[in-house]
Amino acid sequence: MSVQRMTLGFHTISSGLRRFALPLRLAAGLAVVGIPLSGCSSMTETYDKVFNKDETFVEEPADKLYNEGLFLMNDRHDPKQASKKFEEVDRQHPYSDLARKSLLMSAYAFYTANDYDSCIGAATRYVTLHPGSPDAAYAQFLIAASHYDQIPDITRDQGRTEKAIAALEEVVRKYPTSEYAVSAKAKLEAARDQLAGREMNVGRYNMQKRNYIGAINRFKTVVTQYQTTRHVEEALARLTEAYMAIGIVSEAQTAAAVLGHNFPDSPWYKDAYNLVKSGGLEPTEDRGSYISQAFKKLGLARN
Repeated sequence: MSVQRMTLGFHTISSGLRRFALPLRLAAGLAVVGIPLSGCSSMTETYDKVFNKDETFVEEPADKLYNEGLFLMNDRHDPKQASKKFEEVDRQHPYSDLARKSLLMSAYAFYTANDYDSCIGAATRYVTLHPGSPDAAYAQFLIAASHYDQIPDITRDQGRTEKAIAALEEVVRKYPTSEYAVSAKAKLEAARDQLAGREMNVGRYNMQKRNYIGAINRFKTVVTQYQTTRHVEEALARLTEAYMAIGIVSEAQTAAAVLGHNFPDSPWYKDAYNLVKSGGLEPTEDRGSYISQAFKKLGLARN
């Protein structure tokens, strides 16, 4: 008898980050520069002259470049061109206050344009140069968001997912009281769920091939490293099945018992329970098993 219940794979993660707001302190600072952002008809009327000139280098005032970048972002909705203006502020006026703001704005513009590698580069530079800035948390969050938005489906290499997790953990560790920490924690769970889904996908394949040891190793990873993900119920049921198949009944009984203790109403527990019973056994927890120990760390194992 085998566990027949299947679940849908986790194919993609939607970021929910496509348009998150700039920090209020940065947004408030946008109005203090010299050129107005709206109400200036000459800005629109002379757009072609200002933005489509030749590439001959001419040093321009920082506030002019900065406002041109804002105009391209807000009115023209052209983040790629906007990023160039912000980069020019940093290049031509590296020691100005607007250079610091422009570096963060260029990272945001790159992110908006889906140029994730450039966003990561600009945001990393910001964090390196201005670690004590109130906006450093936002820059770190942009780095994490850029990795997160590139998480692939579970059939592909998960290197980008691991980078997203590392960057999100950095947000939580360095800026635990920031407005971005809560969002980072939620996205951490989604990213870990993706890694667990990858392990489950390979484990199921091994089960189909009757490679039970290979399958056990994959499901064991889910149980020991990703207990809080949505895949853990199935992983415990699959461990019950795999251990029964190779005759290690004590681990099968433990997997079923832990599953029943933590998820008594789960359809996966019904399958695991029936499988153990079919062998004339009862779900019984071995407190020394790695399965019990993994859940004990979370306070989920029996006392």
